[in-house]
Order: sequence, then C-alpha cells, then structure tokens
Amino acid sequence: MPAFTHRLATETDIPAIAALMDRAIAALQAGYLSPDEIAASRLSMGLDTQLIADRTYFLIEQAGVLAGCGGWSFRATLFGGDASAVARDVRPLNPAHDAARIRAMYTNPDFTRRGVGRQMLALCEDAARAAGFKQLEMMATLAGEPLYRACGYEEIERVARMAPTGPPVPGVRMGKTLG
Repeated sequence: MPAFTHRLATETDIPAIAALMDRAIAALQAGYLSPDEIAASRLSMGLDTQLIADRTYFLIEQAGVLAGCGGWSFRATLFGGDASAVARDVRPLNPAHDAARIRAMYTNPDFTRRGVGRQMLALCEDAARAAGFKQLEMMATLAGEPLYRACGYEEIERVARMAPTGPPVPGVRMGKTLG
C-alpha cells in the first residue's frame, strides 16, 4: 500500500475538499448526532478559505486520493467555514500569549483508523510551534473528541450549541500545551 503524502492546499483543491467534508460530516457524525443535529452541524462546519490563503491548510493523500484535510490558524476564529452561520474573526493572534487554532479537520470515511488524523495533528502542531505558538485550541466535534484526547488535548469546556440556529449541536472546546 502506498505511503501517505502531504502538501499545502491550494484554491484548485477546494471542490475536492468540499466533497470530502460533506462525506465526512454525513458518515462520521452519525454515531454521535441525530440526523437533525447533523444537518444543523453544517451551519457551523466547513472550509474557511482564509486557511488556504494563509497557507496553513494541509491535505493528506494516498496514491492521489484525498485521505484527509485540516489546518491550523494564527487568526482568532476558533471554528466555522465560509458558508457557516458562525461569525469569524480574522484578527491575528499573538504567539506570546494566545493559543493557535486547530481548524477544519476531516478524514475521508474510507481512511478512518489509519493514522490520518494523528498525522494531520502532527503537521499542524509542528507548523504552529515553528510560528512561535506554545498552545493550541480547537472546537472539537463529539466524533473527533476521542482522537484529540488520545493526542493530548484536554477539555476546556463543553458547548451545547455550536451554531446560532437549528437544533443544538454539541461541541467540545479543547486545548493542548506544545512541548
């Protein structure tokens, strides 16, 4: 089986990223959310193309197939995509006292349990560390929470409603200190 490779995403990757996100939300949230909650979660999830413009969004591929995507950010927005109902804040963070953000992590359902999420987190953590950040934060889905806990992230707070409209969709704000 060919090894995984990684690269930074470009604007030409947006259609493939959107398709992967759509599949991942539908398939991987099903064990944690009701169908109504999954539909509502789309109001708070998705790609923030600012991450691509900032060159902080990675793709993991195997033999040309997109296995996963995710990124980190030096901006204040904690979560939410271009089309989400969640307000975004493009203000730059200060590595001396702010936590960088882990953002828009998705695994192709055909590639779960194969290390894609761990590899993506390592890429993001290394890049944030190289940019001078000492801490990371994210808004995790319930489906992603076990992976993030296994990778050293700790719960900061539970959030009952990630989107301002629709049924409440739970999330977990999590953080990690970089070693």
